[in-house]
Amino acid sequence: MKPSLNLRLSQHLALTPQLQQSIRLLQLSTLELTQEIEGLLESNPFLESEEEQEAPAAAPTSESPAPLTPDSSQTSVEGHDNAAEPAAELQLDTQDWTASSGETDHGADTDADADSWVSSGQSASGGDDDEFSALDIASEPLDLRDHLRGQLAGLALSATDRAAAEAIIDSLDDDGYLPDTPLELAQALAPAADAEQLEDLAEALTTAMRLIQSFDPAGVAAHDLPDCLCLQLQRQPSCPVRDLALQICRGGHLDLLAKRDWRKLERQLEADEAALRLAQQRIAQLDPHPGGAFRRDDAQAVTPDVIARKTPQGWVAQLNAEVMPRLRVNQIYADALRRARDSGGAMQGQLQEARWFVKNVQQRFETIQRVSQTIVERQQRFFDFGPVAMRPMVLREIADELGLHESTISRVTTQKFMLTPFGTVELKYFFGSGLSTDTGGNTSSTAVREIIRRLVAEEDSAKPLSDSELAERLTQQGVKVARRTVAKYREALRIPPANLRKSG
Repeated sequence: MKPSLNLRLSQHLALTPQLQQSIRLLQLSTLELTQEIEGLLESNPFLESEEEQEAPAAAPTSESPAPLTPDSSQTSVEGHDNAAEPAAELQLDTQDWTASSGETDHGADTDADADSWVSSGQSASGGDDDEFSALDIASEPLDLRDHLRGQLAGLALSATDRAAAEAIIDSLDDDGYLPDTPLELAQALAPAADAEQLEDLAEALTTAMRLIQSFDPAGVAAHDLPDCLCLQLQRQPSCPVRDLALQICRGGHLDLLAKRDWRKLERQLEADEAALRLAQQRIAQLDPHPGGAFRRDDAQAVTPDVIARKTPQGWVAQLNAEVMPRLRVNQIYADALRRARDSGGAMQGQLQEARWFVKNVQQRFETIQRVSQTIVERQQRFFDFGPVAMRPMVLREIADELGLHESTISRVTTQKFMLTPFGTVELKYFFGSGLSTDTGGNTSSTAVREIIRRLVAEEDSAKPLSDSELAERLTQQGVKVARRTVAKYREALRIPPANLRKSG
């Protein structure tokens, strides 16, 4: 067979760099987009953000696109770096394990830092240093370890005992538990020590652990949940209910108590059901996470991309001006590059990248607004009556109406949030499958889950509704749903089964 040349015409779709960037920006969340913008502002000199108090300049040209938000400045997301809190150093000598705590004057350091902060942050009119420091201290959240160190500072302890207590405090997790035993902690602190030195160190750490366990909050420095509950019960006045609750926690009967297996508990503890229920109520009042109140939640509140507002014509979707950046191409640099005859290709590439980025960011928000408005138009009853009025809707409906692909709608609705009268929800929340009703129509699975949640909230705790009974109640309301579907929705709502909801 002889080789030959053939000429063929064909068409194919190619993703240009601009289209690839547009798709990537569309699927980014607000926080990820802000990080992307900050990175490009640092690397590309042709891209700049408009200042809030910028003086009015000449009429914008084609090189300076109109800002995305005419009435708000660029929103910057500042990263809050959690400074790692230095752990207390426990220096151990293998010949003589007497610890030196290496204590520092924390009060002096704090005062020095406060003076530096005040002197650099005072207004031109001056300020009261004492007042500033007091407000600063009052607004600073207190960490669990700082709270325990504050109680430790008021005790007269030797350097060895204080160092051991510091080691216990530094070994606590965020819930206030001590995951390691004193012996394991001693081995980690002094790996080269012999058996006798480890035994002495473990004994000192055990004494320090018991000291910390007497601090507030109750239950801190416990090894596990039963130990934590016992520490809290021991601080309560002695009575039959408290003693029975202690017996349950110490004897490893918490699993049976969680299952409400009263018969086994009666046989093993030789107590009647009424007393066991009182003990259960006492245990339920305890805090399984004693350090939870001091935990610093690094998660930031979700900022909605879209806000639903009610107008005389109905509900509409408006973009949140606070999350919309104000970007433009630096006209001075662009004109200088245009006048330069021998400009390099790299600079031209950065200028083109800045133009593409501004256009793609603007197109991203326009697409989000179009999709959100279409969702709001189809879910008007949700905004008036809540989740129970949600209608079934799939991505293809929005895609067909807007002339977009389903994958584009999926990118727009992922990690994009809308502020509604019933809270801030992800745009994907408005999509759900439909279940048939007696009237021949469909109802949304979201509405069915809301009905299940309300039925469980209104049930008698002494006779909770089973999945079959919930399915029967839904059928009475005109919704045809199987028992296994009810079980699936109940688990999605994190509602325990009927036997675990029973009380009284």
